[in-house]
Amino acid sequence: MKQVSDIKTVAGIGGGIIGGSWIVLFAMRGKDVTLYSRTEESIVKHKKTIEDSLEFLVSTGAIPDMESALKHITYTTSLQEAVQNADFIQESSPERIDLKQSMLSEIEKYAPADAIIATSASTLPLADITEKAVHPERCIGGHPYNPPHLIPLVEITKTEKTDPAVVELAKEFYASLGKEPIVLNKACPGYICNRLQLAVFREMVDLVEREVCSVEDADKALTFGPAIRWAIFGHNMVMQVANKDGVKGMIEMLAGGYNLCADIASWDTIPADYADKAQAAVDEMMKNYPDEIGHTNAEISAYRDKMLVDILKLHHKF
Repeated sequence: MKQVSDIKTVAGIGGGIIGGSWIVLFAMRGKDVTLYSRTEESIVKHKKTIEDSLEFLVSTGAIPDMESALKHITYTTSLQEAVQNADFIQESSPERIDLKQSMLSEIEKYAPADAIIATSASTLPLADITEKAVHPERCIGGHPYNPPHLIPLVEITKTEKTDPAVVELAKEFYASLGKEPIVLNKACPGYICNRLQLAVFREMVDLVEREVCSVEDADKALTFGPAIRWAIFGHNMVMQVANKDGVKGMIEMLAGGYNLCADIASWDTIPADYADKAQAAVDEMMKNYPDEIGHTNAEISAYRDKMLVDILKLHHKF
């Protein structure tokens, strides 16, 4: 079985928002990576996005220069060329089961027998993706949070056929890139983080629908309350340091007081008119943001990424 030090060559399959970000991460961490995309036109577009991301990282001081990363990246429209010498393959094609099954079949034709094949799938069960795989034992899910080159989390999924040694090696490899890998012990729809953030979102929607607060104040409550602490520690550790008797004491205190859990939203369908209501509120928020944050999706995303780099520097990720 390979060691993590043996993984030197990576293939990135697909160069969209997720795929291109993976390429940036692999390259800036010194891995030789080949990006496969179907057409020359798409490669030109993905190359520009990747170079823009690297230029941004230089501007924030996250990396010293672009050239050190760019020298590790090659581009191809040949899937065989992309994977034939790869030690690790990160597949990031669109979220369609038929497409991912077909892509996996093609990858297996040309990839080395000991290459690890990871899919960036965010909702599709790995068992379905690998249903027709010749070597499901070397297939894992490697679900990132967007953008992968900035947000450290990666959720590793597996099936009953996945070799445990492959899972451990993938975990070590992602960690060597500065990622924070977590492993799902069994299949779970939405994985871990999508479920956590959806639970918070549902309660935010419920508070707005009950006219407890506005959309804007729900966002402020999260941003300047729990989210600041969550950027440092997970909720269990937040509770640990909030009570002299630790997390046990906090849970006992909550259980002995007013049972907020009985009042938490439990509906399973988002209210039909909430999308329009939320969009109107968010449009107004964007219009009223200070210029330094921005007023468009692109401007606000750029501000977000600058803030992410500052947080990641505190975590010694850059």
